[in-house]
Amino acid sequence: MTKQKISREDALAFHLEPTPGKWEVTATVPMTTQRDLSLAYSPGVAVPCEDIAANPELAYDYTNKGNLVAVISNGTAVLGLGNLGALGSKPVMEGKAVLFKRFADVNSIDIELDTEDPNEFINAVRLMGPTFGGINLEDIKAPECFIIEQTLKEQMDIPVFHDDQHGTAVICAAGLLNALQISGKQIGDVKIVVNGAGAAGIACIELIKAMGAKHDNCILCDTKGVIYQGREDGMNQWKSAHAANTEARTLAEAMDGCDVFLGVSVKGAVTQEMVASMGKNAVIFAMANPDPEITPEEAHAVREDVIVATGRSDYPNQVNNVLGFPYLFRGALDIHARAINDEMKIACAEALAKLAREDVPDEVAMAYGKKLSFGRDYIIPTPFDPRLIYVIPPAVARAGMDTGVARRPIIDMDAYEASLKSRMDPTASILRGLNARARQNQATMIFAEGDDPRVLRAAVQYQRSGMGKALIVGREEDVRTKLTAEGMADAVEELEIVNAANTPHLAEYKAFLYKRLQRQGFDRHDVHRLAARDRHVFAALMLAHGHGDGLITGATRKSAHVMQRINMVFDASAEAGAVGVTALLHKGRIVLIGDTLVHEWPDEQDLATIAERSADVARHLGLEPRVAFVSFSTFGYPRSERAEKMHKAPEVLEARGVDFEFEGEMTVDVALNAQAQKSYPFSRLTGPANILVVPARHSASISTKLMQEMAGATVIGPILAGIDESIQICSTVSTVNDILNMAVLAACKVG
Repeated sequence: MTKQKISREDALAFHLEPTPGKWEVTATVPMTTQRDLSLAYSPGVAVPCEDIAANPELAYDYTNKGNLVAVISNGTAVLGLGNLGALGSKPVMEGKAVLFKRFADVNSIDIELDTEDPNEFINAVRLMGPTFGGINLEDIKAPECFIIEQTLKEQMDIPVFHDDQHGTAVICAAGLLNALQISGKQIGDVKIVVNGAGAAGIACIELIKAMGAKHDNCILCDTKGVIYQGREDGMNQWKSAHAANTEARTLAEAMDGCDVFLGVSVKGAVTQEMVASMGKNAVIFAMANPDPEITPEEAHAVREDVIVATGRSDYPNQVNNVLGFPYLFRGALDIHARAINDEMKIACAEALAKLAREDVPDEVAMAYGKKLSFGRDYIIPTPFDPRLIYVIPPAVARAGMDTGVARRPIIDMDAYEASLKSRMDPTASILRGLNARARQNQATMIFAEGDDPRVLRAAVQYQRSGMGKALIVGREEDVRTKLTAEGMADAVEELEIVNAANTPHLAEYKAFLYKRLQRQGFDRHDVHRLAARDRHVFAALMLAHGHGDGLITGATRKSAHVMQRINMVFDASAEAGAVGVTALLHKGRIVLIGDTLVHEWPDEQDLATIAERSADVARHLGLEPRVAFVSFSTFGYPRSERAEKMHKAPEVLEARGVDFEFEGEMTVDVALNAQAQKSYPFSRLTGPANILVVPARHSASISTKLMQEMAGATVIGPILAGIDESIQICSTVSTVNDILNMAVLAACKVG
């Protein structure tokens, strides 16, 4: 599989567009009328203010405190970049805030404090306590981070959690539990070496000791070697607490015969000789960022029996903090916890370990392009496992309740787990699965419009994201000029540019096209002009001859024109059964609308075909199709000749014996609203529809564009379905990301 490459331009564009930064604030209450404003602010707001002043616990009921975490840093230890200062750390902290939202539906605000004085930092955070339900400290250098966290934990009555310490420690502990199970060893018996005595290293050794590892079996090392009893050079109180009674003085001596190595240090710290000296079925967690202390290849070259984990996503067993902190805070917030204690961290680690031992859902296997099962290359769950949200927080919450830090214990755990399942946006897993399938397929994608900068940037991203190969239809000089103007001159050499002048297949293309068009009024001169000068036709001919796996076009011309050109090469007409299906993604829901591209005024037979093609698209996206034929009437009332075909279309589907749910005709609210559907108990739909078949192309177009402009829905499509090859047509207002999404759909052969 091709490794992903992210360029400087990609990273900057991602942070710049569509608006600077990575998150914004939206209101959760109506703010339209004077009454709304009077309730949101003065005078209505006085009522909850007075109640909270009398009973502070009510802040969790009447404000967002109970689902709000601050991500706070002073930027003194940013990722692997060092001391970038408070402002330099802001992109990272914004990123951490959106991870909280994406993985556990926790609202989060990043706060960067411009001070390196621990006391100033402590005072600033402590004074903000009433605002938040929890504090996530991030990227603060050691040893100040120990002082800051410990003091704040003592002074504040909400969870304070330094993720660089405990986040790494929790995931590391989870993986270690499973690695030891595979190697047949007990945590209380093994000899463990931890290299790196900073925030993460000390947190790892403290947590594994809390889980049963013996003090004298754990050797902590720093840049000066082993931290042993009696050492004076480079010591502090946190290192001294873990000084071991040992004769070993170097990392190599410490690792001789050890069972476990945990590295949070630097690239290359571990040699193959050190690996060879370790005990049988040794465990190596090489977690240095961004490059491990030793790569899995280097370790396995020495011996086969080692179990290796790293911090990297391109190796098995990734120790990734995103498996921990969102779910720790989710569980802590939901019991209104006063703290996150060791018992809650251990519960998180044990729940993660247990999850990795269970059968892995098919959607996870699909996302990673392989079947995952518990073993040496799978000891830690993947970050995109959908079970994390409803497995980890309940374990954390139970531990918090058992240890007395819960202000409001959860009574009904089954109901709590059900509520957690409903928190997650299903569209995220659909899009992630499509991207993973595209990487697995490694499709060669033809981008027909090489004169458009958006298309060129999307093509570069397609290739750099490891999806496959991008072929650009255009002139080399034009492509070079456009990409250089976009600040991406380095990408020109990465792309293959194809045109009529440099292809050896032009004669073959023209012969094929002449055979198709000779009885439609086109002579050889017309065919030459089409094949050699029309990029849409040329690109379609490439695809028809197997010189690419998919085609992306339409960003520069109206879809009707593009469809007419494609129809010259393929049978892509309404009569041939082609259909355009648009996906709308909005507030965690995905709804398909058809036909948005091909059929101008479909009859009941066409409508049934549209439903079938839409159902195919839905299944490609991982949805179980539920089709509603929508109109202004519901089940025959009010009667109208215009709605008659919507009434008949379900009968056509019934006669065809399709294997998906369908019903109609009905209004959109009845189709999408479970409450409205209760008025029609005879309906064949078992829940809200996810496919809407509309009366005509104009109503489809109006519906999708209205949702896009007024509701801010994400629109993907129209997805061209029902033809033999994978062709996707973008709209002329497509962004780079829209075009890339269409390429992903084409690579997955959706439709």
